[in-house]
Amino acid sequence: MFRTSVFVSSSCSCCVCPGCFFVDIQPNWHSDKQSYIMYHGTTMWNAMRIMSEGFSPSADGMLGPGVYVTRSFEKASRYPLHSNGEMLAVLRLSVRVGRVKKIDYQGHPLQKTWYEHGYDTAWVPPNCGMVNSGLEENCVRDPSQITVLEVIQNPRFW
Repeated sequence: MFRTSVFVSSSCSCCVCPGCFFVDIQPNWHSDKQSYIMYHGTTMWNAMRIMSEGFSPSADGMLGPGVYVTRSFEKASRYPLHSNGEMLAVLRLSVRVGRVKKIDYQGHPLQKTWYEHGYDTAWVPPNCGMVNSGLEENCVRDPSQITVLEVIQNPRFW
């Protein structure tokens, strides 16, 4: 389920670094493919813990419980919001999204209960008004749907 060897890089070699990142925004991005490259921003310490123990889903959030990920490297590199000077990392992931529920406005009836209706992932599309950055966000209910491919050192410090 989890890779035991990790490539930690200070400069991404997979053409998704902010300088060469191509944003692929499609209204139905999930309809033709089951796995996507996504990102998760965290501290380096947490990245190593995730590599050894796997993701721990959050208990709550904008989309309820789950693991929050994004297809935007730019967005992931902004997290965590507060790190107390710790070294930061962005995890490059392969995510099997399964059945996806689009949540495109605040107060959506399934905003925090999508998983109770048979969905595996909740997706907030870009520029729908739910996220201040205007970037997309996903919440994956089951961490076993996520494989860490790479740990990328994030030079941002807070």
